[in-house]
Formats: sequence, C-alpha cells, structure tokens
Amino acid sequence: MNTPEQQNPNLPPPYYLEEDTISLTDIMLTLARYLKVIIITPTILCTLTIIYVLFFTKPVYTSTSKIMSSSSGGSGISQAAGLAAQFGINIPNGQSEQQWVYPEIIKSRTLARAILKQKFDTHEFGPQKSLLQILTYGNDEPEFNLDTLEIMAVDNLLNMIDIFEDKITSILTLSINALDPKLATEINKVLIEELDAHQQKYNKAKTSDTKQFIEERILNTENELMAAEENLKVFRDRNRRIENSPALQLEQQRLGREVTVLMGVFTTLKQQLETTKIEEVKESNYVVVLDPPEIPLKSSKPNKRLMVVLAGIMGISFGMVLAFMMEFSANSDKDKMTEAKSLVMKNISELIPGKSNK
Repeated sequence: MNTPEQQNPNLPPPYYLEEDTISLTDIMLTLARYLKVIIITPTILCTLTIIYVLFFTKPVYTSTSKIMSSSSGGSGISQAAGLAAQFGINIPNGQSEQQWVYPEIIKSRTLARAILKQKFDTHEFGPQKSLLQILTYGNDEPEFNLDTLEIMAVDNLLNMIDIFEDKITSILTLSINALDPKLATEINKVLIEELDAHQQKYNKAKTSDTKQFIEERILNTENELMAAEENLKVFRDRNRRIENSPALQLEQQRLGREVTVLMGVFTTLKQQLETTKIEEVKESNYVVVLDPPEIPLKSSKPNKRLMVVLAGIMGISFGMVLAFMMEFSANSDKDKMTEAKSLVMKNISELIPGKSNK
C-alpha cells in the first residue's frame, strides 16, 4: 500500500531539516574553549616584536629644516629677458623657475653627487669620512668599483631625503633621515648650501647668456644707428631748402624718427648691460632658511610602542582565527568518526548470517 507521499510526490515532506546556524553563544563557547590559544598567540608575537625592536633594529634620527626660494636675485635678469623677448629672443628666466623646481633639484642625482664628496664626522666610522664611504663600504674594503659605489650611494642618499612643499606658501620642509643624529643635521646643512650654490651657478650662467645677447645687440643697434644718422646727414646735405616740398619734409621726419627710435633702443641696451654686469658679480642668497636644521634629541623611527601594540592586535586576531579553525576541524573529525562507525557496523551486520535478512 502506497503512502500519501508516494501517491503525490509534490506534497512536502512531513519534517524539515534544521539549517546549521552559528549563534553568539556558539562563538562565545568557542572563544572560551580555546582561550589559552587566544592568549598565548599575541604573547608570543609581542615577545618576538620586543626582542626585534630592542636588539635588531637601529634607531633612525630625522633632522628637519624649512626653506623657501628668494626672489631678490633675478630682477635684472628678468628685465633683460623681457627686453630680449621684444626682439624675438627667448631667454629662460631663472627667477620664475625657482618657485617650483627646488624639490626636483634637491632630489636630483647631480646635487647628490656633489654632497657625496663632502666629509662628515660620525661615531661609527670616525672623523672626516666622505659621505660616499659612509653610505657604502664604511670602514671595510670596497667590493665594487668607484662608479658602482657612486650609484649605490646616490640611491641611498636620495632615500634619506623627504620633501614636503606647502602649495599655498611655497615653503619647503626638508627632512633628512640617518642613523646618526649629528650626521642627519650636517647632511641637511650641506644640502641647503649645495642647493644655494647650484642656484647661484645656474643664475650666473643665465646672466652670462643675457650679457652676451645684450652686447651683441648693442653692436648691431650701434651700426644701425650710425647708418640711420648717416642717411639723415646725407639727406640734409642734399636738400637744404625743403620748406616748399611736403614730400621732402615727410622724408626728413621719417629719417629723424628712425634715428630717435634706434637711439632709444641703444640707450636702453646700455642701461641693461650695466644692470646685468652688476647682477653677474653680486653675491645673493637664492635659498632663504626659515628654520635651520637642528640635532634631533630622540629617534623618529621605529616607533617601538606602536610596533608592539600592532603585534598584540595581530596576535589576538590570529589567535581567534586559529581557535575557530580548530573548532571547525574538531567538529568535522567528530562527524567523520560517526560516519565511519556507522559504516563499520553496517558492514559487520551484512557479514553476519541471519541479520542481513531482518
């Protein structure tokens, strides 16, 4: 006789399977069951972190300074460049570039190579050692040639430099990180000095180019002025009575106007040449130091307390994950053991005569 379920397979079963859910009580029980694991894991990580920061890490000291570009060194160059632009000659103006090019100059390999030649005193390597030696082979024998050592030292030095630029005030905050606080301060000072020397050399080169252009232009203008004056002289010698000739009067005005214009250009060029000569010999500071570098009193890296706290948080999180994994593994093993036991009993019952027929 068929059951109602067999007669109508669309009917729902008389029972429902309860879904497996994890409640807050199950989570609390799991955490309580493996509380030792949750405590031991962060303890081990914190201990290892403390040992690492105390015995294996070296403190890093940071020396900071604040600088900005000076606009007092290029007024004459700017005027001469503006005058050159009137004649179709484009002369780069160093003053306009100083505001934005400083970070790129500081992080350039050219400036870094100049700093590597400087000598510094350190507790670890002794007095008057070049920065190239300090950043590469120290007191040991060099393993590479000079070119390779220079490339390595440049990379190490650039990694020690951090620059922050305030877009509103254009003030640069220059930070130097080093293992020696005095070394960090001295590198910061030398970097500012080399930056100022680089700008002075750059602006002197641009001033020399401007001076050369003005001198060439003066020669050309002087020749043009002499030719215009000669034309006016010849015209007046040939035409002494022009009162009754409007055409001759107009020609004389044109020749006189040309002489006047060339004379004004010649006078302006002579004035700019004198200004450029003064700018060429004038010594000015292109880097204004707002806050000079000072020796740091304590290390900035690593933050030992923060590292230990993070190790503790990571240890607790890892311990909780490990506890849930152990709980899941234990339940899975229990289900597998129950299934294996039922299979063994079933096979045994089939082997025993008489029980398989029941």
